[in-house]
Amino acid sequence: MNLHKGGKKGSHINIIIGSSVGAGVLLIATIASCLFMSKGKKRYFEQDQPDHSLPAQRLVSSKSNAPTEAAYCFTFSDIEDATRKFEKKIGSGGFGVVYYGKMKDEKEIAVKVLTSNSFQGKREFSNEVTLLSRIHHRNLVQFLGYCQEGERSMLVYEFMHNGTLKEHLYGQQSINWIKRLQIAEDAGKGIEYLHTGCVPAIIHRDLKSSNILLDKHMRAKVSDFGLSKLAVDGASHVSSIVRGTVGYLDPEYYISQQLTDKSDVYSFGVILLELISGHEAISNESFGVNCRNIVQWAKLHIESGDIQGIIDPSLREEYDIQSIWKIAEKALMCVQPHGHMRPSISEVLKEIQDAIAIEREAEVATREGNSDASRNSIHSSLNMGSMDLGATDNCLSFDESIARPSAR
Repeated sequence: MNLHKGGKKGSHINIIIGSSVGAGVLLIATIASCLFMSKGKKRYFEQDQPDHSLPAQRLVSSKSNAPTEAAYCFTFSDIEDATRKFEKKIGSGGFGVVYYGKMKDEKEIAVKVLTSNSFQGKREFSNEVTLLSRIHHRNLVQFLGYCQEGERSMLVYEFMHNGTLKEHLYGQQSINWIKRLQIAEDAGKGIEYLHTGCVPAIIHRDLKSSNILLDKHMRAKVSDFGLSKLAVDGASHVSSIVRGTVGYLDPEYYISQQLTDKSDVYSFGVILLELISGHEAISNESFGVNCRNIVQWAKLHIESGDIQGIIDPSLREEYDIQSIWKIAEKALMCVQPHGHMRPSISEVLKEIQDAIAIEREAEVATREGNSDASRNSIHSSLNMGSMDLGATDNCLSFDESIARPSAR
């Protein structure tokens, strides 16, 4: 009996020990499971939160195989040292001020300091950082990085030694016709890349002569992407609040608030007219009575066959008139009132390259001593008839409606 009782007692002890071990293992497994789930939720929560300094946007990529990189973040101390405490101001605009700088490796930079702390100002800053860190092209100003510390927001670019196209067109030192064509070609290549080389396509939305910068070799690059928009794949347009610059603003976009790549083509057409005429897009004095818009003024001259009436006198007839006509005709197609009537930027670029070829041939003829004969034969084209662009009668009154500063 005692042996039986002892065995029974031992059995009870074994059951108690086994139950305790099992409960301990279950407890440890439960705690481990809770910790794992907690970390997983934390990671998911962190990934789902927006970056308040640089709001998330749809990723932009190039159709090329070039790798995309995150934008480099400069410290304020880096920028302050490079600019010598913002010693040399080289430009300004509604966004803020641009300063010259030089890094420790002797690389020259331009620092755009955002002065507006408004929501729109911060949005444009974020937009430019997001876009430029993912796109690279020889005809787009190279974006080097940004600085964002506290209320300070800055964008850092390569330094463009020869300033803006606008400064050269309206400054004291004029540029000749073939150089103007080369600048148009460079800018056109940059825009073509935005429209056809990026996924989704990018619409610049603020093309103008002051946003085309020139390097030390006078090669052009497109700049200022603060207002740029991403196209929607498969959609014919992007609905957007109207923004841009009076004189360059697509009238169809202004009315409908529907942005397309043809809005950039309109603005580029205005720039082509500036290159031909040496006149600004909007002027109170240059275009005669009751006309302040370069599109309206140029259209009247070109359609009547008076190409000489709009050619910049500073060119001093050092051009082939056939190439001028080619650019003038294409410029008028670019500024048609409706987007579907305008060419693509690739078509415009092809015409610019043809005009450059004409000028090259004329240069060869000049070197060979046939200058007089070739020029005289081509000047006969001055008597070309009026152009049939179709559906342009209503455009004159419409252009007048967007020429007023209130349209901005």
